[in-house]
Amino acid sequence: MINLKKIVRQNIWDLDAYTSARDEFSGSEGVFLDANENPFGTLNRYPDPYQIELKSTLAELKKVDLQNIFVGNGSDEIIDLVFRIFCNPGKDRALTFSPTYGMYDVSANINNVDLIKVPLNNSFQINIEQTIPLLNDKQLKLIFICSPNNPTGNTINQSDIAYLLENFKGIVFIDEAYIDFANNDSWIEMINQYNNLIVSQTFSKARGLAAARIGVAYTNTAIIKLLNKVKPPYNVSKLNQEAATKALKNIEEYEHNIAIILNQKETLIKALKQSNKVIQVYPSDANFLLVEVTDANTIYNALVKQKIITRNRNNLVNNCIRITIGSESENNLFITTLNNL
Repeated sequence: MINLKKIVRQNIWDLDAYTSARDEFSGSEGVFLDANENPFGTLNRYPDPYQIELKSTLAELKKVDLQNIFVGNGSDEIIDLVFRIFCNPGKDRALTFSPTYGMYDVSANINNVDLIKVPLNNSFQINIEQTIPLLNDKQLKLIFICSPNNPTGNTINQSDIAYLLENFKGIVFIDEAYIDFANNDSWIEMINQYNNLIVSQTFSKARGLAAARIGVAYTNTAIIKLLNKVKPPYNVSKLNQEAATKALKNIEEYEHNIAIILNQKETLIKALKQSNKVIQVYPSDANFLLVEVTDANTIYNALVKQKIITRNRNNLVNNCIRITIGSESENNLFITTLNNL
């Protein structure tokens, strides 16, 4: 157990959060003259600042208490809020394992926080021996772990994550954007065991709502209160809340689409391994593949000219491109184009 007050920025701990009109009155019926809204239109009223309907649906689906859920304007907002809550600019530090999701670095820079990057080993797993000495740094407040990891696609070993949760006196943030495509259990199940654990998930991948920008954090109620204190009053629009709630209730479509994506992933892996442009396909627990090719820059640019857009990750992993699993027709066109280069 960690002492939360010791790692939260003092100004955040002392902050009096903004109180919106919907904080003072949350009913749905009445003559609303309290929020300076326009009385005309269908989108003229502010949305629920705490997304209660969406959280209630999530709580039932994820089997967690509603009070353990925070909804953000994408996971990127949650990442930024965590930096602002726990890291004093120009003083505190955060840590992650490279290569990984680039927004940890961007948010660290925006918040003037030094981000330590410990390289993953040859299996794209955490090097615990290299990490252990860093855990004693009193200015280290956050550890970010992407699992399944982007861009490598693999799930991070549970034993390594458990070690960090048990031995680090700061916050461990596990980004599970791709967990719906993996066979592993979510770390959401452990938020009551570790009071320094935050787990984030997203509607952008498996739920197909990238345009709606819905991210979710699961953690203990003390951290949820801090997130609610720092977030903008109406950070998620009514339209996006409704879209997310609808998507959660459409379980049949969700499961159907994931099954298709996973099936297409296996088909694509087989085709890639037969291509003379491919050196290796890395194992993936996500909806994408990291592929080492003969010449990443040349192949990427040649595919772009054919209007096939992959992600050139040569700057992170030598000679690699990242390929999202598309529809059957998209995947077939990609393979045909790749082989004809």
